[in-house]
Amino acid sequence: MRGFRKIVGGVLLLGLLAGCELPAGADPADKDGVTLTVAFTQSGANGAALEADLVAAIEAAKTSIDVAMYELDLPSVTEALVQAHKRGVQVRLVTEGTYRNERGPVALQQAGAPVVIERRDPFMHDKFIVIDGRTVWTGSWNFTYSETYRNDNNVVILTSAAVAEDYTTEFEEMFTEQLFGPDSPANTPHPQLPLSDGVLEIYFAPEDKPQPQIVAALEAAQSSIRFMAFTLTDNAIAGVLSRKQQAGLLVEGVVEEEQITATGADYEALRQAGVDVRLDGNPYTMHHKVIIVDEAVVITGSYNFTRSAAESNDENVLIIHSPELAARYLEEFSRVYQQAQE
Repeated sequence: MRGFRKIVGGVLLLGLLAGCELPAGADPADKDGVTLTVAFTQSGANGAALEADLVAAIEAAKTSIDVAMYELDLPSVTEALVQAHKRGVQVRLVTEGTYRNERGPVALQQAGAPVVIERRDPFMHDKFIVIDGRTVWTGSWNFTYSETYRNDNNVVILTSAAVAEDYTTEFEEMFTEQLFGPDSPANTPHPQLPLSDGVLEIYFAPEDKPQPQIVAALEAAQSSIRFMAFTLTDNAIAGVLSRKQQAGLLVEGVVEEEQITATGADYEALRQAGVDVRLDGNPYTMHHKVIIVDEAVVITGSYNFTRSAAESNDENVLIIHSPELAARYLEEFSRVYQQAQE
């Protein structure tokens, strides 16, 4: 079987399994393939099912849970992690110092679980959890009430020992070696893995230098680029979007309204270049960091399209070559775009 689709807890499960022939450059380390689940949060919808699914995954953990989370404050997730620690599962947390006094870090420390707090000026902006060395949850979603029930976010759940090894390697750098940002080594074990209809690329910033890979993916666009960006201040990315628009490609996007006056924001420059870029219509926050290229490639993760993400923050990025997955993101883009203000 090369792929499957089903609904679990209100979330579409999209399975993309490795085929017989591996794409060039892809690592065959995980012979059972990579299974991807994609879900979206939005104001007033989907959050309860996603929260319940995450709690259930934590409750089902048998050996280990590693959490690298910018902000952790959901009561149910916090309690599930504490209870997992109490029943003997190894639970470890790395979090951003700005949010060290929120519910998650405080409760885990009080329970005796080990917590590493990153205190540099640049952010520990990762958003991922690795369960039992097999399952990874990542995307734009922080584990908070607003992120779950108000804001627009996307979550990718990957079941694969090889993917989990990549994320665990990054986690160990921060948790065990206390290496953050530019000090982190570029040692991702499996930077490319095969999917049935393409390739999964995995990057961690800044060490793996994902920004040139993102630019290259945009430069390769032949027909369309669509983006949902919480913030966009990277002139190299904005420059490609403008050039592709002027070359006749369909380029359209939505940005978070509160971020268009941020230092270096490229919103006005994109509009002047003729790019159809709109302000989000969510009364709370449009928190996606997503680009869809040629309806076939999805770029997503914790990575905002900024120089800080490229050069100093701890971030994680997926570039997913999969028309089937891209179709799901196009549905979300259509919803956000139609809701946006021209």
